[in-house]
Amino acid sequence: MLPEDIEEHRDVRWRREESRQVRTALEAERFVEDVGFSACLTDSRRPGPSLYVAVCGRRDVVAPRHVQKDPEMSFTWTLKDDVMRRGKVYYAKFARGKMLFVAPRLIPHFHAVWGLRRAEEQRRLSAGARAILKVLRREWEMASIDLRVDSGVADRANFNRAMDELQAAMLIVPSEAVYEPKFTYIWTLAISRFPDQMTARIRREVAVREIARAFLQGAGRTIRGELARVTGLSRAEAGRANRALVAEGYATMLETGVYELANPRIVQHQ
Repeated sequence: MLPEDIEEHRDVRWRREESRQVRTALEAERFVEDVGFSACLTDSRRPGPSLYVAVCGRRDVVAPRHVQKDPEMSFTWTLKDDVMRRGKVYYAKFARGKMLFVAPRLIPHFHAVWGLRRAEEQRRLSAGARAILKVLRREWEMASIDLRVDSGVADRANFNRAMDELQAAMLIVPSEAVYEPKFTYIWTLAISRFPDQMTARIRREVAVREIARAFLQGAGRTIRGELARVTGLSRAEAGRANRALVAEGYATMLETGVYELANPRIVQHQ
């Protein structure tokens, strides 16, 4: 349980109140820029900011079992497609299957942690992932069904695993969802959408610290394991990042694994 002042801080920063609901693609992009990074369709049972919760504008949102019939979930899904097509913020599946939006200012930091350099591809990517990447580097943009044919990764399960692998390595992103005549994603290279951010060089420890800063800014207080669960970082690395924020006076440590903004009022009204 978090104290009410921290919950109210999150209400404001994560748009968990009716007066700050996200209703348009532009507002969704501003929301991602404000929080730094956000999940797409998680509800109140998962920690961290969420576009779905921001669309609902409520703290206690729980997604229904049959999400297809939920108007707020359907609207969030449509909004996600609009944001993805506009290409102003990063959107892809990261480590541990986490679908995240990332603000442009934090793309270099995420890439420093999860991105894969070209020299490492042969050693760390599967044969299927390398085959798909080779096709995309030649064509730059292609639908899933065409990628399966041209890459030779015909088995659907193997293809999906390879696509997840490439997204987690921050090499490819979905650029558009097409629903007619049959649903498919259009894929492109991440560097084609965000060339400056994807080529910036940042030390890993600096990158993790700034990711932790972005999360704490919105959360007000982070409890044990929360940053790791939201981002996919290890608990040890998340802890080191939070302690670095304490060392510079940005945060205070209340107890082991629990960190709070040193001056939340300033952050809340930024």
